[in-house]
Amino acid sequence: MQTSSIHYLLEKTNFNKPVIAVYDAPAGTLFQNIIQLKKEGHVCLFAHYKQWMNGKMLKMTAAHFGCGGCGTWMFGVQGRSRQSYIEFLTDDEGLKANHKLMGDWFDQANRYEPEHDAIFVGAYDERFARFIKSITFFVNPDQLSVFVLAANYFASPTDPDPVKIKFASGCSEILPHVSFVQYPQAVIGSTDMAMRKYLPPNILAFTVNPSMYANLCRLDEKSFLNKPFLEGLKKARGGEIGG
Repeated sequence: MQTSSIHYLLEKTNFNKPVIAVYDAPAGTLFQNIIQLKKEGHVCLFAHYKQWMNGKMLKMTAAHFGCGGCGTWMFGVQGRSRQSYIEFLTDDEGLKANHKLMGDWFDQANRYEPEHDAIFVGAYDERFARFIKSITFFVNPDQLSVFVLAANYFASPTDPDPVKIKFASGCSEILPHVSFVQYPQAVIGSTDMAMRKYLPPNILAFTVNPSMYANLCRLDEKSFLNKPFLEGLKKARGGEIGG
């Protein structure tokens, strides 16, 4: 009998990367291999992707958060006026057709406000599970197809859509968009062109909240993970879908 563990899903998808969690925790929490952002400079959160893959834990605070977008969406710290944001995102970056559309989006977008004085991003560690707000799997397209099915496995047609794709910055895709709901929720992320240069070209983020993570852990040999479609996909890829 399969026990409740994420390892079955990871094994069946040939997942060989660290599972990355976002922790809202006291600044003094004793994580290992902590790296910290400097106060000066504009640094994207995802510039630390390779360090996460090598076991490093990024520490951020409301004073040291790397870029204005991350400050806004992960700390509720807005470094410029509403109008300045709208003009920058519309005129400089060209992300919406006009100021009104951008303003409407900006006003309804959720901003995360930490419960503690630091946010850590790095490998999932069960010892600090009480601080975890989201869990991210960096997956290739074949693995993504499996994770989307996995997120839908326990969902009823009357439930909220278990998987969403949001218009958002990369940093907001891995925290605010899954942290404000108690029901199982997943977001397909790393769709922000500004941060994609830090990731391998065939990788996207699949981010879940703790409720969805618990569902993923419940998948067992009775599910599609142990059926012919997945085995057929692996055969077509030479034996596995990882890499």
